[in-house]
Amino acid sequence: MTQFSQSAIQRILPHRYPFLLIDRVTELEPGKRIVGIKNFTGNEEPPLGYSPDSPQVPTGILLEAVTQLGAILVLERPEMAGKLAFILQINSAQLHKPVYPGDTLRMEAEVVKMGERFGELRGLAYREDELVAEGQMRFAVANASEVQASVGR
Repeated sequence: MTQFSQSAIQRILPHRYPFLLIDRVTELEPGKRIVGIKNFTGNEEPPLGYSPDSPQVPTGILLEAVTQLGAILVLERPEMAGKLAFILQINSAQLHKPVYPGDTLRMEAEVVKMGERFGELRGLAYREDELVAEGQMRFAVANASEVQASVGR
């Protein structure tokens, strides 16, 4: 099983603080499955959520964290160097339990379908052994240089 530190994650994903939501990768089966950790601390701004009186991690932040984990699974292969992954569609997403600052999530992503330019992933998020969120999404892969050129127009 392969593990990735924060510096290895940053070599794969373009995200940086405060938008990088994966603290550590603990397991990787290349092209199949990945497991990672996100520690939501009380001093991070995104997890303050909906109400300062009862801070919760917004559902969109949870989805983004699982999506970033899936992007690592897709982009970690050598042939994906110089490419970026983009969400095309979130087919389903369910929040089963709220997540609060101070919670540590163990997230999993697995390949449902994988082609050269498009694919589908399933993601799960757990607090200890309790499922708190799950979903399925479709993504596309593009050359980073082509994306940067189109943004500059």
